[in-house]
Amino acid sequence: MIFKAVGDGRPYPDHGLQARDWAKIPPRQIRLDELVTTKRELDLHSLLAKDSTFYGDLFPHVVHWQGSYYLEDGLHRALRAALHQRTVLHARVLDL
Repeated sequence: MIFKAVGDGRPYPDHGLQARDWAKIPPRQIRLDELVTTKRELDLHSLLAKDSTFYGDLFPHVVHWQGSYYLEDGLHRALRAALHQRTVLHARVLDL
């Protein structure tokens, strides 16, 4: 199993963070098997594109809420890490 669970949407309250706010959170390691995704579907074309991780934040965004870690942004990066047989990921983690 890659992730703890595959979710459908964000169960946590809106945090109101913009991209520049996320950039202020230092990245840290988190295990892939602790993450709950917030998206059920993935665009395979985006995953396999050479520049799919070129735009946007270098680190995925994770929200820690009520004891669970929700992968809000960066599903493609997380799956690429899993395909490279990595068990951890560097991500920006927001504690709510």
